[in-house]
Amino acid sequence: MSRLQVVSGKGGTGKTTVAAALALALATEGKRALLVEVEGRQGIAQLFETEALPYEERKIAVAPGGGEVYALAIDPELALLDYLQMFYKLGSAGRALKKLGAIDFATTIAPGVRDVLLTGKACEAVRRKDRNGRFVYDYVVMDAPPTGRITRFLNVNDEVAGLAKIGPIHNQAQAVMRVLKSPETAVHMVTLLEEMPVQETVDGITELRGANLPVGRVIVNMVRPAVLDESELDLAHAAPRTALAKALSGAGLGGARRGGLAERLVDPLLQQADEYAERFALEREQRAVLTDLGLPLHELPLLAEGMDLAGLYELATELRQQGIS
Repeated sequence: MSRLQVVSGKGGTGKTTVAAALALALATEGKRALLVEVEGRQGIAQLFETEALPYEERKIAVAPGGGEVYALAIDPELALLDYLQMFYKLGSAGRALKKLGAIDFATTIAPGVRDVLLTGKACEAVRRKDRNGRFVYDYVVMDAPPTGRITRFLNVNDEVAGLAKIGPIHNQAQAVMRVLKSPETAVHMVTLLEEMPVQETVDGITELRGANLPVGRVIVNMVRPAVLDESELDLAHAAPRTALAKALSGAGLGGARRGGLAERLVDPLLQQADEYAERFALEREQRAVLTDLGLPLHELPLLAEGMDLAGLYELATELRQQGIS
C-alpha cells in the first residue's frame, strides 16, 4: 500500500467517512496513521465524536491490534506561517502579518499557493522520520476536496508555475509533486451506485490519469443489501396473483377468502418488486461501468442504523477483509 492515501469523491458519497474508516483499517496491528483534513469542515471530529480539531496532530482513536490514528485539520493561514518561519525565519514578524490580514490575503488571492501549503503539510508528514530514522507515520490518509477539484488540487506544480519560477515556493511545489506523482501516493475515488456519482468518478479518474497522478481504488459506499436476485425477480412477476395470495395467506398474512388481506397485499408487493427491479438494474449497470475502469473495486454496506463510531469501526473491518490494507 502507498504511504499517502488520498480520498476524493462527489459530495454526498461519504468520502470523509471512507477516509476515516481507511485510516482505522491501515492502523490495525500496531501501525500508526495520520488522518488529514484540508477543507476546514471538521468532519473528522464529528465522526470520531470529539471536539473540533486544532492545527496540531492529535491522537483520536486506537485501532484493533493496538494501532493509533492521529488527526490533523490543516489551516492554510497557519500552514503559511509555518512556511514563512521554515524558509524565512520570520517568527513574530509572521504573526504580525497575520494580525494585519496579510496571511489571509495571500492565501485568498493565490489559491495555487494555498494548495501547495495544504498538500505540502501532508507530504511533510509522509516524509517525516524520528530520531532513529523510522517514519513517524506508517500511513497518511488525506480527506481531499471533491472529485471536481481533486486533479487541480493535487497538480500544485502547474498551479504555481505562473506564480513562482524559482525560489522556495517553486522548490516546495516541486518537492510536493515528487511525492504526489510517485508510488508513495494513491488517489482513491468514493462513489455510490448511482448515475451522477459514477459519471463524476469516471471523469475524475480520466483527469487524474491525464495529469499522471497515481489512481488507486474505487470504493462504492452505502451499498444496499441484495434482497432478490434476477431469477427471483422474474419468478415474482411470473407467478399467478392467486398463487401469491395463497402464499401470503399460508404465511399468516390474512385469510384465503376472496378480497381478504392476503389478496389486497399482492398489488403493493408487486409494486415494491417493480421498484426493486428498477434499482437492481440501475445498480448493475453502474457497477459494470466502474468495473470497466480496470481498478480494484470495493463495496461498503449501507449501515441501517446510521453512522456512528461503532459503524466506523465496522467499515474499517470490512475494508480489511476486502484486502485494502
